[in-house]
Amino acid sequence: MKIALVSPYDLAHPGGVSEHIVHLRTEFETLGHAVTIIAPRARKGGLEAGDGFYGIGRVVSIPGNGSTVRVTFDVTLYAAVKAMMRRERFDVVHVHEPLVPVLPYMVLLNSDAINVATFHAFRASNPWYTAFKPYMSFILSRLDGRIAVSVPALDFVSQYFDGPYDIIPNGIDVERFRDAVPMPWANDGTPRILFVGRFNEPRKGFKYLLRAMPLVHQHFPRARLVVAGAGKPSKYEKLIEQDNVRNVDFVGMVPRDELPRYYASCNIFCAPSVARESFGIVLLEAMAAGKPVVATDIPGYASVMTNHHDGLLVPPKQPHSLALALVRLLADRELRSHLAANGEITAARYTWPHIASSVLAAYERAANTAAGAQRRGFG
Repeated sequence: MKIALVSPYDLAHPGGVSEHIVHLRTEFETLGHAVTIIAPRARKGGLEAGDGFYGIGRVVSIPGNGSTVRVTFDVTLYAAVKAMMRRERFDVVHVHEPLVPVLPYMVLLNSDAINVATFHAFRASNPWYTAFKPYMSFILSRLDGRIAVSVPALDFVSQYFDGPYDIIPNGIDVERFRDAVPMPWANDGTPRILFVGRFNEPRKGFKYLLRAMPLVHQHFPRARLVVAGAGKPSKYEKLIEQDNVRNVDFVGMVPRDELPRYYASCNIFCAPSVARESFGIVLLEAMAAGKPVVATDIPGYASVMTNHHDGLLVPPKQPHSLALALVRLLADRELRSHLAANGEITAARYTWPHIASSVLAAYERAANTAAGAQRRGFG
């Protein structure tokens, strides 16, 4: 098959949608399919046009879902997309986050292929969806198949746009995390707790983890918090001083190839997000690395992890609860081993070959049952 994978975000910056698309391409090409990624051109870095990639339009940064997203705005976008779609004649067009403006809209409006979309986002509500529902419903009427990455993502999108959805989660390269070599400093006997993510974003709940650390230090004075991700540590200087937080190592944005080594170098992984996580990919990364997890009991995380089976879930926005769970794990080697072993089993269910196979099956269902199969042959 000739497959287009469409992203509304440029691929120069890390994120769950970009990772998902790149891994799907790898698996599909391994199976003999011809795959093209369509995404905005990055200002710096990312993929170059050609060789299976179309960079169309430029990106601008706008706030969205408690984060900052980079989406496409370009006066030549429609004409460029129309010409490309006529030229390429894809069998399947798979759009990720089809409701993010505006590249997905342009692609779907010009596609005569089997059209499938994956919905990644989750939040309590979205006024944008309410305000523009008639137009968005028209765009989504072009779809022959719909996928949500989790039950929370499905519950969110179906509030506004009902219909049949497949649930196919994000995947993980298990071997990449399982075989990582710890950093040299990891062998000094210091207990380490790892946080991975954009710690300046309020939805990540990082401040609650910082506030938990003084309570952890009452029991484990040498414990250190390792923070890997983009953000400005200076934002937390006042909190750190007021709460007497110590032993925090901000290591900055970690290169993709080195991230598994940071998981391998910690004793516990902690994800204190407070909301708007549709899926717990960082939890699975830690599990694949054989590390016990403490995470907040929010829908996206609870859809991946079972409390007291492959990790500990605590209420969000509660530093004391976070601290109790962290101290409990640091004090109990047997519990850490038990949760880590079960976590490795959980992570093994999310391998990319398995996810890709499920997505291809969704393409087949869309082709066999939807209007797209009548617009154009499939195969």
